[in-house]
Amino acid sequence: MKHMKAVSWLAAAFLVIAIALSVAAPSGKAVPPPAPAAASPAATPDHPEIREAIGSLRHAREHLEHARHDYGGHRGEAIHAIEGAINQLEICLKYD
Repeated sequence: MKHMKAVSWLAAAFLVIAIALSVAAPSGKAVPPPAPAAASPAATPDHPEIREAIGSLRHAREHLEHARHDYGGHRGEAIHAIEGAINQLEICLKYD
């Protein structure tokens, strides 16, 4: 009698597992992959970090140009380096 109860419980467990797996299994229908994004100008990233950096560099350059002192003779060289950095970032934006 104990053997029959164990077999019944085992059969019931397999049945429950089989039903659960059939419900959770995919239906077999193939889901098409998403279409690749079109290479249009609207899909081109805006690069907000680069644009923000350019704005920050312009602000720093203006601050240095109107500064009251020379920063130990480094102000002119810093302004020149800032202009070079702005130029390079603007070139980067053209290559996108």
